[in-house]
Amino acid sequence: MSRGFVKEGDQEETPIIPPRAALPEGATNYVTPKGMKLLHTEREQLEQERLTLKTTHEQQRRLELAVLNGKLNLLNERIASARILDPDTQPFDEVRFGATVSYKISSSSATQTFQIVGADEANLAKRKIAFVAPIAVALTGHKVGEIVPFKLGNETRALEIIAIKY
Repeated sequence: MSRGFVKEGDQEETPIIPPRAALPEGATNYVTPKGMKLLHTEREQLEQERLTLKTTHEQQRRLELAVLNGKLNLLNERIASARILDPDTQPFDEVRFGATVSYKISSSSATQTFQIVGADEANLAKRKIAFVAPIAVALTGHKVGEIVPFKLGNETRALEIIAIKY
């Protein structure tokens, strides 16, 4: 039947499914072993949520299932494309994926610390940034004591690497 002959109240909204963290075109989806576990845990939670939906109203149930299925599809794509990169296999004397880096901006005495992780693991509140973040890209490959130029808007700041931990 044509959608033109359906009552307005019977039309379902297309669910909005939030996208996963963006990766640049052609970028490998690196994850830490812990990040891969988190992705699998998230999948288990979504599958459990799908199995235990409490909604009894059919239209609402279909909408909630569509959202959960959409999230699962995006998550499964991300898991399938993931490449585990163990921080323990990285060169310990330079900034690489999985490193916890302490640095300071040359104009400040305050030290900043963050860990470079996969896009899905990134969480600024936990001091974890994605390996594709501009500051992570700038620091990658450098060693303790090196001064790294970092362009921030119209100005370039000098970042000094203080420590690297894995």
